[in-house]
Order: sequence, then structure tokens, then C-alpha cells
Amino acid sequence: MSSFQANIELAVSKHGPLCLGIDPSEKELHNWELPDSATGAKEFALRCIEAAEGRIGIVKPQVAFFERFGSSGFLALEEVLQAARDLGLLVISDAKRGDIGSTMLGYAQAWFGDDSPLRVDALTISPYLGPSSTVEILDHARDIGGGIFLLAATSNPEATELQTAKTGKATVSATVIELAQKIGLGDCGVVIGATQDLDQFGIANIRTTDVGIPILAPGYGAQGAKLAGLKDQFGASSSRVIPNMSRALTMAGPESVAKLIDKAKLEL
Repeated sequence: MSSFQANIELAVSKHGPLCLGIDPSEKELHNWELPDSATGAKEFALRCIEAAEGRIGIVKPQVAFFERFGSSGFLALEEVLQAARDLGLLVISDAKRGDIGSTMLGYAQAWFGDDSPLRVDALTISPYLGPSSTVEILDHARDIGGGIFLLAATSNPEATELQTAKTGKATVSATVIELAQKIGLGDCGVVIGATQDLDQFGIANIRTTDVGIPILAPGYGAQGAKLAGLKDQFGASSSRVIPNMSRALTMAGPESVAKLIDKAKLEL
């Protein structure tokens, strides 16, 4: 078992599998009466982390909502990541990086470097430039006990055309899952949207056979998937699933996040 897999299991054993997505979009900041700025994004995220403490073991900040503010946004993200680390939260950075090997080395140094202020436990990865670039960043993640999640069957409807396409006898989604199983030691997971039809994506076999790797599952809450339906959706692989909820936990404002987290956990 990898260190990353052990850390996931520890977080789940303490607080359950629910992951809090931290998405300080313009709309969310407006709802919270915060400025649409790096300062507002930081305040939003820190309040989310405060609500997560003692309730949730895993958080997933969406990097784009910080990156849009340039250098001040990245500085805000650095402070948010440090706050999460200080509380012992497992952090999945939702950045969806993907490039050739030499460029992936730069991303690896940014997100998994020992002294990097952006250091996280895991990073979402677009694997469509091939296995070698994926292995490059996984090796660096593994060095610090981290992991990666490959985009396999994402929750956005427009993903269907590409990810259900066939590569030989298997779909793109199935091929990505096979890659994660091949190169990982429990430290290479996949992203599978809870709203997607697994049969259509050619990956329904994960319901009958334990996939054996972590599954990050967005789509719960505002996108329509219900936490109570997790076991029906993922079957034999249900214990591997990290269900992510974002807007459904934050849309009612900062004072309601903790209460909504507690309510959501009861549905699992």
C-alpha cells in the first residue's frame, strides 16, 4: 500500500469519505458578500477550511478560481494550502495539469516539491498526452507520499464525445482506468463523475469488480447526483470513492457550511 493510499484510508476512517470542494467563483463570492478578488477568494476558502475541521478529512480547492487573479491569487492559494496542511487535511489540488514530460517536471516541482508553497497531497491530471508524461509526475508525487487523479469519465456533459470514443476495443475512459491501475501503487486514482452513465463510458465493470484504485467523484449536490445513490452507482468499487461536493455545501453562505457538511455525511 502506498503512503497516499494509507493517508486516504486514515482520513476516511476518521471523518468519512466526503470531500469539500472549495470553488471561490465570482458567483459564490457574491453570495457570501465577499469581494471578487484574491482577498475574497482567500477568505472564502479559509472559512470553508474552518468549517471542515473535525468534520471532513479531504478538501479540493479549484485552482482556476485563484489563478484568475494572477500572482495575488496564487499567493492567496498558498496561504489556503498552508492553513489546510496545518489542520491535517488531505488536499487534492484541482488543477487538471497535462503536458509533455519536461513540462510535467515543472508542474511536479510546483505541486510536489518539498519546499514548494503550493505543495499538496494530490493533483488532478489530464492524461491525454500519453503515459510517459503521467508517469513523470506520479514519480514525484510518490516521493513525498502524494498521488494523482487521472481524468477518466468527468462529470461535464460535453466530455462524452471524447471519453466514450473507442481506442481499439476499449473506450478512452476504460483505457485511462487501465493506465492508472498499471502505473499506480494505490497512488494513481481516477476521476469518474457521479452523474455519468458508466455503461455508456464502457466502465460498468467497476460495479461488479473492485477497481482497486481511488476514485474522485465530482457531481454530487448541485450537479444532480445524490450521495445516497453512491453504492448503486459504483457497486463493488464504492469503498474507493471520494465523493466531492462544492456548491451544495457553500451556496447557503458561510454560516451554513458546517451544518450542511454534517447533513451530507448522514446520507452516505
